[in-house]
Amino acid sequence: MTDTPPAFAPAATAPNRRDVLAGGAGFLAAIAGLSLLARDARAADAPRPHILYIMADDLGFADVGFHGSDIRTPNLDRLAAGGARFGQFYTQPMCTPTRAALMTGRYPLRYGLQTGVIPSGADYGLATDEFLLPQALKQAGYRTALVGKWHLGHADRKYWPRQRGFDSFYGPLVGEIDHFKHEAHGVTDWYRDNELLKEDGYDTELFGAEAVRLIGGHDPAVPLFLYLAFTAPHTPYQAPQRYLDMYASIADPARRAYAAMITAMDDQIGRVIAALEARGMRANTLTVFHSDNGGTRNLMFAGEGAVAGDLPPNNTPYREGKGTLYEGGTRVVALANWPGHIEAGETTGVMHVVDMLPTLARLAGATLATTKPLDGRDVWPALALGQSGRDAVVYNVEPTQGAVREGKWKLVWHVVLPPKAELFDLDADPSETTDLAERHPDKVAALQAKVVDLARNMAPPLFYAAALKATLSAPLATPGAALYEMGLEND
Repeated sequence: MTDTPPAFAPAATAPNRRDVLAGGAGFLAAIAGLSLLARDARAADAPRPHILYIMADDLGFADVGFHGSDIRTPNLDRLAAGGARFGQFYTQPMCTPTRAALMTGRYPLRYGLQTGVIPSGADYGLATDEFLLPQALKQAGYRTALVGKWHLGHADRKYWPRQRGFDSFYGPLVGEIDHFKHEAHGVTDWYRDNELLKEDGYDTELFGAEAVRLIGGHDPAVPLFLYLAFTAPHTPYQAPQRYLDMYASIADPARRAYAAMITAMDDQIGRVIAALEARGMRANTLTVFHSDNGGTRNLMFAGEGAVAGDLPPNNTPYREGKGTLYEGGTRVVALANWPGHIEAGETTGVMHVVDMLPTLARLAGATLATTKPLDGRDVWPALALGQSGRDAVVYNVEPTQGAVREGKWKLVWHVVLPPKAELFDLDADPSETTDLAERHPDKVAALQAKVVDLARNMAPPLFYAAALKATLSAPLATPGAALYEMGLEND
């Protein structure tokens, strides 16, 4: 563990001012019979808080100070020390599905976003008939703002944040951008509301400055929902020189930059918390922080840009990382802090990102009467009081593979040939080192039956149609002149 972190960094003045094509993470699986939580700790008993919802991008489970890392995160450490540290908080294995699950309270298998992410060249987005978290909070009287990455639809304005319940938006629509140029494939992806914006500066610092600006101009009497979605530490690994210099002792340049990105993000989180304090809002602000998925350990899931060498994220003690159905891809670093309302300490209750919409809506006094059937549950007792959470988790859904958890048992089912079903006891083996499928065939069959039954109702993955279209419309591939000159052309 780290030493006691210093006070939050003071608010700074504003400086001057996509995720992977690779699909593959989940087969269908939603499990009925989620646990009902204690009724003596309802969120309705708490006052309506301001909500600061912070999401990191591809952060490794072990890569924060309060999990023992050498990467410096004093502001996150302070939030963790004074709040709840979640030991079993789950997301989807990739970016777009997790963000969709947060916004809808529904597993992405319900609306076709379960596979991969929305590629930069795709024209689909989160279905417009889904009722989203910012819409619910706005109806309840909240001011809603998104600062940072969206990645739920970019080709048509109907998918954009301002059209989906946010009063303001600042950042990229897709998200895998050059962190200084704000470009993807040479095209600027940087907006204020619905307008393209040309602006210089390191994106993490610009996000922090924008959040501070919004808080500074906000009326504390009006409840605020600020969704602060960093692009850090997603590839490309880039950071200002002063942050790189902090990690001069790290020989590997990728890990040096990765660590620098995390500390830069932590600094901005400190400035945002300091701005809440200066505005008199901190005491009544619920702060939630987590990554969108586990850290990237496989180059297949590193993004659309060129990345080489060993990837630096660390998901210890969990297996593998982003894009996979194992714990390293889906069990993420997470915390919640609300002074006087959330007990400090580690909570092991099982929670999933789909639970955040109903939980936050209950706190906010928002109605969910117009939502489609939710997969999420109000997990306030688990979040705030360390009580038990849900009994079942759907890791993801797609036609090639899937994973579900019921109690301590987890099934990972690779359906493509040759098929493989793995069974793990997560209570005894959270690192998924021992496959128990041959010892417990009845449990495997029972969990597979749930998967198959639910798979019959899943929406077709939108990623497949987009990928096929892109492949069939690609220009003719021919050998380069250099190959001919070297005599390496095919006969």
